[in-house]
Amino acid sequence: MTGAEPMGRRERKKAATRKNISDVATTMFFQRGFDNVSIREIADAADVSPTTVFAHFPQKEALVFDEDDEQRERLVSAVRDRAHGTTISGAIRDFYAAVIAENAEEHGEDVSRKFIHFLNETPALRDYAAKMWLRHGDALAEVIAEELHLAEPTPEIRMYSRFVLQLQLMVAESEQPLAALDAGFIVLEAGWAPIEKRLAASGQDR
Repeated sequence: MTGAEPMGRRERKKAATRKNISDVATTMFFQRGFDNVSIREIADAADVSPTTVFAHFPQKEALVFDEDDEQRERLVSAVRDRAHGTTISGAIRDFYAAVIAENAEEHGEDVSRKFIHFLNETPALRDYAAKMWLRHGDALAEVIAEELHLAEPTPEIRMYSRFVLQLQLMVAESEQPLAALDAGFIVLEAGWAPIEKRLAASGQDR
């Protein structure tokens, strides 16, 4: 299989500029609040023009989420390239856990928690993040259908894809993301009915 063509000098420069703008903007938002930072201030701090900022990011909220396309590709690859014998749910669960670990390693658990709190306390960013993430539902449904040798996603596959993406948003909001992740996949894989029966029996024993 032929790998992706390496980026040329121009593409690398554009990618570096985009990342720098996003990093500068995110730092300023984190320090001062999303609504208290203007595009002009971001452009000045990143040493570019406001026109350049908008050339890379169509709206202010997008400045915080510069890896959306990459995340979609990683999600799809997690399913398509999963190890033999690994279920689709298992592959997605492992991918989510890996992202949690990567964020903690790169930024530290304390910074990661503060950043999630910052997003959750900023309605414009929280809503934008959810909208951008959930739009990957079609791509996820399509790769699942491919892996199951189906011509197109069934209604069940589309519902599963939406549920599993929504689950990630809930995990991101949790103070204990790994515990929330495990709980979410237990419900998703086992179904609610047997869990309700088990919990009801447990409650009656008390």
